[in-house]
Amino acid sequence: MSELDLNKPAGVLVKTTCVDFPGRVAGSFFLKGCNIRCPYCYNIGLVLEDSAYDSEPLSTVAELFAHLEKRQGILSGLVISGGEPILNPYTPVIIKKARELGYKIKIDTNGTLPEKLRALVENPELRPDFIAMDIKTTPSRYATLICGDKSPFFGKSDYFEKVLCESAEIVAAYPADCREWRTVLVPGLVTKEDITEMAKLLPQDASWQFAQFMNSNCLDPAYNDIYPYTDAEAGEIVEYAKSLIKGSSLR
Repeated sequence: MSELDLNKPAGVLVKTTCVDFPGRVAGSFFLKGCNIRCPYCYNIGLVLEDSAYDSEPLSTVAELFAHLEKRQGILSGLVISGGEPILNPYTPVIIKKARELGYKIKIDTNGTLPEKLRALVENPELRPDFIAMDIKTTPSRYATLICGDKSPFFGKSDYFEKVLCESAEIVAAYPADCREWRTVLVPGLVTKEDITEMAKLLPQDASWQFAQFMNSNCLDPAYNDIYPYTDAEAGEIVEYAKSLIKGSSLR
């Protein structure tokens, strides 16, 4: 592989966050590129190659490194997100440099690439300190509702049942305080029935974090017209999840 250009726009830098890395004040870097097309995704500029969808200027990896050097002793963690960061060639470079500067590393992943995830966690230089894995809906519904009809995986429900289970097992092997699973409460994609199936992927000691759906700037414009669950409806779903996985909560 040719040497990567660290001065090329690569992702969105969030300089400080107190919510993205449990227990740490961190920075976050959202890298471009993703292998699925969640219809409710609002990071369109990170998912699509067309720069016309970039909602804010992208930072370079060099700018990220300068920020991490400047904030040593103030920040203690770095979240590498996306898009899907496991796909991105910058991810190993970022992990090595951030670790050299003394940062703990959290990776956010959609869980659809278990072989790449396993390669990452089995490499001592690249192994993240914390992993957050998304669960979008019932695994069998990914192929039609999450991938998009242009995906080579469109319609292949068995594929996602297999890979999500494999990725969940990799994440579950981490200590309980170094992992979590995340779900956005999208009406039509996440119902009580879906929760029943999704929970089967998780260990009983999982931290399952839910977030409300935001119906603006969605990748599929039709989702802009879907109303989020009310607080009461969301609370009911999360309480049901809690009956299956005790560590479920609405973040």
